[in-house]
Amino acid sequence: MEVWGGVECSINRVRDEYFDQLAYDKQYDRPELLEELIKLGIKTFRYPILWEKNWPIENIEPNWAIHQQLSLFKENGINIIAGLVHHGSGPLYAEIQSDDFPEKLAEYARKVAKAFPWINDFTPVNEPLTTARFCGLYGLWYPHVKSTKSFLEILINECKGTILAMKAIREINPKARLILTEDLTKIHGTEELKAQVNFENNRKWLSIDLICGRVKIGHPLWEWLLQQQISEESLYFFNVNAMLPDVLGFNYYVTSERYLDHRIEDYHTSSHGGNGLINYVDIEAVRHPDAKAAGLTTLLLEAWERYQLPMAITEAHLCCGREDQLRWLKSIWEACVKLNRAKITIVGVTFWSIFGAYGWNKLLTQKKGSYEPGAFDLSSGAARPTAIASFITSLTNQKYYANPLVKGKGWWEIAAHKSVSKVKGKLLPPILIVGGSGTLGYAFTKICTERNIQFIAPNRNMFNINNIEQIQNVIKKYKPWAIINASGYVNVDAAEQDVEDCLISNTIGPINLATCCQEHGIHLLSFSSDLVFDGSKSSPYTEDDLIRPLNIYGHSKAEAELHILSINPSSLVVRSSAFFGPWDQYNFVSTLLKNLKRKNTHHAIDDVKISATYVPHLVNTSLDLLIDQEKGIWHLSNIGTVSWYELAVMVAKQAGYDSSNIKKITQVDAKLSAKRPKNSSLVSTRGKLMPTLQEGLDAYFNEINYLPA
Repeated sequence: MEVWGGVECSINRVRDEYFDQLAYDKQYDRPELLEELIKLGIKTFRYPILWEKNWPIENIEPNWAIHQQLSLFKENGINIIAGLVHHGSGPLYAEIQSDDFPEKLAEYARKVAKAFPWINDFTPVNEPLTTARFCGLYGLWYPHVKSTKSFLEILINECKGTILAMKAIREINPKARLILTEDLTKIHGTEELKAQVNFENNRKWLSIDLICGRVKIGHPLWEWLLQQQISEESLYFFNVNAMLPDVLGFNYYVTSERYLDHRIEDYHTSSHGGNGLINYVDIEAVRHPDAKAAGLTTLLLEAWERYQLPMAITEAHLCCGREDQLRWLKSIWEACVKLNRAKITIVGVTFWSIFGAYGWNKLLTQKKGSYEPGAFDLSSGAARPTAIASFITSLTNQKYYANPLVKGKGWWEIAAHKSVSKVKGKLLPPILIVGGSGTLGYAFTKICTERNIQFIAPNRNMFNINNIEQIQNVIKKYKPWAIINASGYVNVDAAEQDVEDCLISNTIGPINLATCCQEHGIHLLSFSSDLVFDGSKSSPYTEDDLIRPLNIYGHSKAEAELHILSINPSSLVVRSSAFFGPWDQYNFVSTLLKNLKRKNTHHAIDDVKISATYVPHLVNTSLDLLIDQEKGIWHLSNIGTVSWYELAVMVAKQAGYDSSNIKKITQVDAKLSAKRPKNSSLVSTRGKLMPTLQEGLDAYFNEINYLPA
């Protein structure tokens, strides 16, 4: 069984606009990205040579210039599975509902085969059934129709186009293979919806059944198809031109299995739907307490028993914390290994998407949208390998992937997250959290619990980081794979008088941790501050800017940074700024809301610029970077530069309060003991991993269930 890879390459149309995934990161013009892929050791790669992109105007011959970089794959012996239509509806001259769509797709396929005679594997249309549903049944993608007949017309065009495209390709390359991809799903539901469940479990195979010539009299959907005014002549085409795929590729996600529930009163009205006879909701099976998801092994066995054809997982991805991404991919790989050992032919597992994807949180209905990293994170412009890349290379090199997190249960496997994961009765190596009772430390303990990441958070009496002997003893006892230093002296103004205590807590303690982590090979995450800068820069500070603190607190953090990275260069040091969060009552936003509620005057400084940071966003992002084994200095704060006054006005507006009780003051007016830089806003050149400030505020109000005044 091979390790395969793929890039999210949808070019879907919404109204009159085409959304091109690869254009968002300029992947067409970046051969260095393909070089990164080659380093992974992947032997087969799903790659787009898409109709809408290469041949948008019918009377002008395709321009293959953007695919010159494919020679890198050829030179390195990497097999290509060429995708011709990926969630698309065709170029303007051959729309997906038009009668000539199949023939014109075949014409394009012939041109691709001539241009790339060395490519032997093809997916003419990715997920025909899913695309037909999104385009013709749900109306999300062009042509935005919502009828069963439109859905079937689109599906038949895609399936007919697949067959004609492969015939055209094989006229040029007789060795060409059809890699037919489709969503691997199973429908569950209440007894009252048994008929609908059975219908959808038959419909899920329809694209494959059509192409394989299995839709004949006696097929479970034959009479239904005729009732939907699909002619026998249309169906007869597939019987005469049946084409068995060389490989059945199944795309499998945690959302692939569904649960239909007629008890719509239990759900928000936005989820209500139906079949014209009965109303119901359609939700992910893993999220429903009554559903018993079948799982990948069972679904692949169903497909094997039905078709007896070689299979592959052609997409596998999960948008979540990095540990669950790894757990999901590991579970898929292990299920396929197990099936292969049972003589079920699984030829490959595809890690998808290698470079991440945009907009699937909105089902590709908006341009670009939220970015989900994959094996590489492209948010900085460069390709930063994540832990998934390490997992892939361990498989291609037939080595064991050592990160203990992959042994824990994923969220889809457990009803409620627990802080302790067990494997065969033994505790997994934990993260050691220092300062677990503080604002940041508590957030780490809470989020690690939610993400099922085992941790230990000893109290200060048991674990004082100013005592190296205590650090050594705790490390020997718990054997952590990482240490998070969330402790420290936090009162910026008091530090001006309490210099020694500040330096001991913020500098000496972290240095001790770095020394012990270096000795034991433990990854260290420690936190620094925006106050290492002097504010002379008018734009946000990056990781490479010169540090020059103005106060004792900033000095203590700056010294800690320098020594930590000198002693232990593999340490991860995160600079952040202006915390606010839902789990403590003493941050700027919480205090402001109390004053606004009481109609008290609230003074906010307007001549100091900062980057406010929503603590849960900071913690989740830091954990991902820790799992990725990142090192060096990272700036993590919510995107956006504001003054304290501007932040206060944003909060008041969102909370429904009149901002007239918020009064502007200057730093001089505030009479602070410690001088602040006029600008300490942060931005990262290493990756845009944090959401915007507005998204941080939205998450904050949602978490505290705040009702506007």
